[in-house]
Amino acid sequence: MTTEPRQAGDGTVAKALTVLDAVAEHGRPVRFSELLEDSPYPKATLYRLVQVLTHQGMLSFDPERQTYAPGIRLVRLAHAAWQASSLAPIARPHLDQLSRETGETVHLAQLDGGQVLYVDKRNAREPVAMYSQAGKVGPAYCTGVGKAMLAYLPEAEVAPVLQQQSWHAFTAKTITTADAMRGELSEIRARGHAFDDEEHEPGIICIAVPILTRSGRVLGAVSVTSTSARTDLDGLTRHLAVLRRSVSAIAGEAQDWRFPDQAAE
Repeated sequence: MTTEPRQAGDGTVAKALTVLDAVAEHGRPVRFSELLEDSPYPKATLYRLVQVLTHQGMLSFDPERQTYAPGIRLVRLAHAAWQASSLAPIARPHLDQLSRETGETVHLAQLDGGQVLYVDKRNAREPVAMYSQAGKVGPAYCTGVGKAMLAYLPEAEVAPVLQQQSWHAFTAKTITTADAMRGELSEIRARGHAFDDEEHEPGIICIAVPILTRSGRVLGAVSVTSTSARTDLDGLTRHLAVLRRSVSAIAGEAQDWRFPDQAAE
């Protein structure tokens, strides 16, 4: 789980962010010894960084359990960032409606570098255990939402994102080469939606549609997810009309919203 600094030239800031990433990746309060196991920094450096982050409220320390967790200041910043740059606030009522109409699991996701960040989720009427949860990251190359977004990226952005994929075969159906993925992305653009045919998790299937601005900029993607025991890919297409309607509504409301790197279109 070693996390490398984002840029060597970023100095102390990069090191501090690496520590915060490491704490977050554990998904639970973590001991200093656990951080040290996977840290790229010497013990003294890591200890100094942890202490500074704790003093600044970015980490919290439980003296009884001797563990560190995200601090209240970090939580406040994360909430502010979520409100300002995430599609979730705009999408919430549309995801609720889509969930009611389909009865299936609904995901909202955005690209985070070469990965998929699950921004929001609605469980099915009959919930199914699966990897995805709001706040989790997943691979872009073998998830419906990931492929839906990759298919509509400019070519100059597709190549570096594909280079970041691990191409690990999660199942027998996982696409494991960039060349094969390029063919898949071409098919997705032709039909306007993507599928996950048990490519990330056995038994889990989905249909996904990208959220695009009028100029074609990718903002995110929404999927309707079910299981192969309950339906099949053809069965999921019956939700395509309502899925497209929800995505269109989200895109329309987000069109004039200023994202951090987006000027008015």
